[in-house]
This record gives sequence, C-alpha cells and structure tokens, in this order.
Amino acid sequence: MIKELIVVEGKNDAHAVRLALGDVDILWTEGYGLSKEKLEYIAEMAKRQGVIVFTDPDSVGEQIRGRICKHVPQAKHVYLNKKVATKQGDVGVENADIEEIRRAFAHIQQEQESPGETFTIGDLWSAGLVGSRRASDLRAVLGRKLGLGDTNAKQFLHRLNRFGISRELFFQAVEEVTYGERS
Repeated sequence: MIKELIVVEGKNDAHAVRLALGDVDILWTEGYGLSKEKLEYIAEMAKRQGVIVFTDPDSVGEQIRGRICKHVPQAKHVYLNKKVATKQGDVGVENADIEEIRRAFAHIQQEQESPGETFTIGDLWSAGLVGSRRASDLRAVLGRKLGLGDTNAKQFLHRLNRFGISRELFFQAVEEVTYGERS
C-alpha cells in the first residue's frame, strides 16, 4: 500500500486513483490554481510521509508538476502516457483505465541527488529514439515501460538522468521494445 500523499489535479483524478489503488491519501490542486497554502502543505507532508506527484500528461500538468518540484524537490513522480489518458480528445488522469494507473504506480520515480550513470544524446541516437521516423513512437513505448511518460527527446534524456535509470535497465528495455519481449 502506498503511504505517501498523492497529489493530483482534480477531484475526478482523485476518484480514479482511489479506484485503482484503494484507500490512499490524496490532495488535489484544483488545477493550475495551486495556492501557496497548498504548496506549503505539500512540503510539510513530504517531510512527514512523502509525496508523489501524479498530474495529467499535458502542458498544464507539467506546469503544476514544475511548481511543486521547485517547492518540494524531494517529491516522487508518477507519469501516464497521453495515449492511455485520453478520451474523446480530453487528456487527464481521470480518463485512464484502472490498470494503466496501477501500471504507472509500479514505476514511481524519485530524482537522484547525484546520478551514477549519465546518458547522452548519442545513447538515444544509437537506440533509435532520435533521428528516425519511429523515434517518437519508440520514446512513447519506452517512456511507458520505464515510467517516464510522454516526452520529446530532450525531456526523455533529462528524465533518464534525473531519475537515475541504469544503463542496464535502459538498454534491456530498448531491446524488449525493439525486438519484443523474450520469455
């Protein structure tokens, strides 16, 4: 069971997360109107029990995540891919299937103070994640598999390093995505 406070954008997101994860502690930001008081509360809860940020996979969600990160750098992160969080053109956590939310929470990420292994743009090139017709699709599938969400190449590289993904895990996932999982 997840003990941390989970921060989402709205009441419907909170409902979807509770359906997927059960009785968890949730706070919703009420969208981008995240108040100073709520930021201070999130910071206090990060000290007491930890915080997981789970915002919508869109630009507003990323802005909210960024504001929380500036105020609470020790926050953990969970990402959904836009494809699984979209219904009839509406993007949001509340649109994701319960299993997709559970899958996302299997990959809770935390920023590393000093990442051990560093990836370069060359690593992304060699894996076909930039500079090819399939690069965007491959990043989306790999982002879901590694719990990094939907990103452009620059953000993908940043998240690999920021969350301390090991080279072994990365290249194993690339192989599975490229050639299919072997049993």
